[in-house]
Order: sequence, then C-alpha cells, then structure tokens
Amino acid sequence: MKPSASPQPRRAAAAAFIGTMIEWYDFYIYATAAALVFGQLFFPSDDKLFSTMAAFGTFAVGFFARPLGGIVFGHIGDRIGRKKSLVITLVMMGVVTVCIGLLPTYAQIGAAAPVLLILLRVVQGIAVGGEWGGAVLMAGEHAPKGRRNFFASFAQLGSPAGLILSLLAFSAVTRLPEEDLLSWGWRLPFLASALLLVVGLAIRLGVNESPEFLEDKALAEKARAIKKDQAPVLEVLKTAWRPLLLCIGANTLGIAGVYFTNTFMIAYSTQQLNLPRSLILECLFFVAIIQFCVQPLAAWVAEKVGATRFLCAMCVLAMASPYPMFVLVSSGQALLIILGIALAVVCMASFYAVIAGFVSGLFETRVRYTAISLAYQVCGALAGGLTPLIGTWLAHQYQGQWWPMAVFYSVIAAVSLVCVLALSRRHATAHRLEMAHS
Repeated sequence: MKPSASPQPRRAAAAAFIGTMIEWYDFYIYATAAALVFGQLFFPSDDKLFSTMAAFGTFAVGFFARPLGGIVFGHIGDRIGRKKSLVITLVMMGVVTVCIGLLPTYAQIGAAAPVLLILLRVVQGIAVGGEWGGAVLMAGEHAPKGRRNFFASFAQLGSPAGLILSLLAFSAVTRLPEEDLLSWGWRLPFLASALLLVVGLAIRLGVNESPEFLEDKALAEKARAIKKDQAPVLEVLKTAWRPLLLCIGANTLGIAGVYFTNTFMIAYSTQQLNLPRSLILECLFFVAIIQFCVQPLAAWVAEKVGATRFLCAMCVLAMASPYPMFVLVSSGQALLIILGIALAVVCMASFYAVIAGFVSGLFETRVRYTAISLAYQVCGALAGGLTPLIGTWLAHQYQGQWWPMAVFYSVIAAVSLVCVLALSRRHATAHRLEMAHS
C-alpha cells in the first residue's frame, strides 16, 4: 500500500485539524464557562473566590481523567486502529458537551447539579484524552518522508481554531443581558456542538487507516511478535519509562501555557483588574487568530532550522514573555492587552506546533499511540488542570502584584526547556549507538 499514490496525506491532515478543532471547541467552551458563569450557576456562594476555585476545580477534574482516556484509547489505537479510536472519541465528546448544555443548575436541582457536571466533565476528559494522540499520529503517519513534524502540526492547529470558535460563541452570548446569559444564554455554545459533531464525523470517516499502523500490524502478525493480551501501556512503562517522563515534562509549556494565557487570564482580568468580560473575550479572540496564523509558520521554520533548536529557542523566549504581558494587560487598553497576551502566546504556540511531531518519533509504532497519549495527558492532568487553580491562588495571595504569576509562567517554560534538551541528548546517543552497530 503506497500512501503517496493518493491525496490521503492531505486528507489526513485536514481530518486531524477539523476533528481536533471540534474537540477543543468543546473543551474550551467548558473552560470559558468555568471562568465566567459556572461558579454562579453550579457553586453559588457569598465568597466569590470559593465559587471560582470550585468551578476551576471541575475544570481540573477533566484533566485528571485524561490519562485514563490516553490509556484506554491508546490501547484501541495501537491494537485495533487509529481511525476507530478517533471516531469513538469524537462521538463521546460531542454527546457529552450537548448534555452539559442541557444540565439543570444548582438553583433547579440542588447539589445534584454540580455532581452531574463533574461526571460529565470526567467523560469529556476521557474523550479528549484519547483524541490528541490519535489525531497527531493519523496526520504524522500519513505524512511524506521527512515531513512528520509539519503534518503533525495540523492536529495542533485544531487547538487555536477551537479556541476561536469558542470565543466567538461566548462573545455572542455574553452580550445578552446578565439574566438571560445565566438562565439560557450560556447553554447555546454547548448545544451548537451537535452540529459540529455531524460535520467532524463525516470528515473523519473519509480518512483511511494509518499506513504505518497497517504495515506494522501486518509484520507483527506475520512474525507473531505481539501477543493479543499484551497491553501497550505495560510495555511503555516497562521499556520506555525514561523518555515517557521526559515527554511529560517537555509538553508542559504547550499545555500549561494555553490555560494560563486563555483560561486563567479571563478570571484574572475580570476579577483582579475589573475589566469587562466582553473586552477580554474580544482581545483573546484576536490573540487566537494570531496563534492560528503563527503555528503553521512555526512548524515550517522548525523544519528548516531543526526541531530541537527551535523548541529550545521558544522556551527561552517564553520564559521572558509573561513580564511584558502583565504590564500591558494591566493597562486595560484593548490594543495593549492583545499585544501583551500575544507576546506570550506566540512563543507558547510556536512550541506547541512542533512538540507533537518531536515526541511522536521517539517511540515504536506498536506503542506510539499509548506512549504519546499518556505523556501528553499526564502532563495535562498536572500542568493543565492545576494551572488556573495555582494562578487564581497566587492572584488572591498577592493582591495587586503580578510578578508571582509571571515567575510561575517562567518556571513552566523552564521545565519544558530542560526536558527537550534531555530528550535531544538521549535521541542523539541512541542514534550514535545505532550507527555504530550498523
């Protein structure tokens, strides 16, 4: 089977982009609702900090469910097929998101409302936990030789596209009167996911299975090298735990940075700086457009200069970016807010565009889905889920001071820098040993 004989590489990249865009739209509308309305609707309290922290707590719960999704759907993707896994996760995500939009609030059914919200959030976390690795691999494994990083970046491009859609949806509903927003307006972005699900499913079903997966599966069956009862996650933990840990750390900037600049900054700017919700959402919308344009360019540049060199440069720039960001956001002026957040987002997004292809090449095909999903989702549980909570706590502890949050962001970037360098050295050593043996 020769994938280059058909338009499948481009189709796979497009399907990875559309599919991840829809799933990240679902994920981001939850994040935006958690920052804006879920505290009031599901965790009403006289203490605004408690309501916000509780809402962000449910946001974090979804992240802690993501490693389970990575393990379950990684197993399906490594043993049965990438495509089947991706179809299941897309349907799960769409159905659960619509259910959140239909959920009664605390005022309507009491304590059952936050319990149901948390349960739905767990399922949402499991779905997105299985989605990312499969989308990256379907695009990267269909790619022409030597272009894995660039094609895999299309799965990463779904994140800013989903963010743009989510911000458009919430920018529209936040223009409603406060009473209408809290009674029914917030539900509309969630219910719109039903239409997106139909579109995404049609596109994803039109892509062939990964050629690398089919080739590896055929060889394995012929050689009987893989037993049917062998779990990919056990093989990864047994034989590749060191690169797995480094990949978890390497993903930190790409994951935590997103939820710092998008989710936490909504709460920070509206609660600490008292900026209008519509203003910060409009600013983030323009920043998301910048991110969407930057990511493909970043993947192309990384292809020219080398992924390791590019990733390290972005980490260093990201370490410096939060300081001007907070100064500019504190001005309260729209153009300066856009510029400030864009400074951090350009560095973070450039890193995010390239890191997926970089880590996917570090693992064998037969366990690759499980390995990269587990690395990404464990990092998501720790770095992504906790970042808005830590940022909110720091903002409360250091009222009127932004430097603790800026230092926190610098540490996030530094963790990724150290791990990318370690992975690069490890990969170079393995390559030299391979060349020596040959």
